[in-house]
Amino acid sequence: MNMFNPVEIVQNYTVNGKAKTEYTIEKLLISAALAGFFVAFGAAVSNTAAHSISNISAARIISGLLFPFGLGMVMLLGAELFTGNCLITISVLNKETTIWKMLRNWFFVYAGNGIGAVAIAASCVFFGQFNYSDGGLALYTIKTALVKCSISFPQGFVLGIFCNILVCAGVLCSLSAKDTIGRIAGAYISATLFVICGFEHSIANMYYIPAGLMAMQVQEYAELAAASGINTNMLTWSNFFMRNLIPVTVGNTIGGVMIAFAMWKTKR
Repeated sequence: MNMFNPVEIVQNYTVNGKAKTEYTIEKLLISAALAGFFVAFGAAVSNTAAHSISNISAARIISGLLFPFGLGMVMLLGAELFTGNCLITISVLNKETTIWKMLRNWFFVYAGNGIGAVAIAASCVFFGQFNYSDGGLALYTIKTALVKCSISFPQGFVLGIFCNILVCAGVLCSLSAKDTIGRIAGAYISATLFVICGFEHSIANMYYIPAGLMAMQVQEYAELAAASGINTNMLTWSNFFMRNLIPVTVGNTIGGVMIAFAMWKTKR
């Protein structure tokens, strides 16, 4: 067969997860920044393609079809993504590594992901990528960030759980394949689902929300937002962290641990 079965996937990930916890801090940060780049590129292309589509369903479908290519690059190039690394729980449960080593991995990968994603957001804002449609892309990005900063803590928490159940399922599906097309397809399908459903991904939000916040610092883009009558009071760095990033990150973590435990429990 040109694929691993579920039991083999868990066995393989046990070894891979242990290896991830042994990486140096330098390797974790660089590899994680690379993953942050790829996820941010996926977010940037989905916003660019969808920004002028007035039909919400069509815009979500377009975004869902394009965003997952970022996750595909993460999988193929072995970059370190916090949400996927929640599956290291499998290695801990199999006693191949420790909780503390897993937490060390999560901390530095999360930080590296943030560095990569925010760097792409800043580059898009301040080097003209948002000038599409006479600033229409900037306005769309501001609106997207505003919506994400306006959700409640419970909403971000639950949508974060749903998101990472799908992301981790995609990682495992990708690892089931022995060829490039299969690995891309495995990651692609589940990522498409979470994007279309509007579930919340902490690392993607490190692009979406800082991009909107930084766009408001560009006079041209801020004037467009004001002219459109958007109330941007909720679009603040405080709301980014308190109403989105913190609850979504906690939800992502729980969702990832849940599917890791389920796979470990049933596929040993």
